[in-house]
Amino acid sequence: MNELHFQVPGMTCGHCESAVRKELGAVPGVADVSVDLDTKDVVVRGTGISTAAVIAAIDEAGFEAVGIA
Repeated sequence: MNELHFQVPGMTCGHCESAVRKELGAVPGVADVSVDLDTKDVVVRGTGISTAAVIAAIDEAGFEAVGIA
């Protein structure tokens, strides 16, 4: 299982977290998404996950993944 870490500084509320979770959950291969609103950390776990697809999903949710932690 792969694990990818991202920083998403634009997330500020539960709605933001929900939008990111929803979009990431639709990415092929994603089995689990962890979001920490306080630290702005997003961890995506799964098999055969495309980093580009994860970044695109975060963008689709209206946010920018500015760095991979």
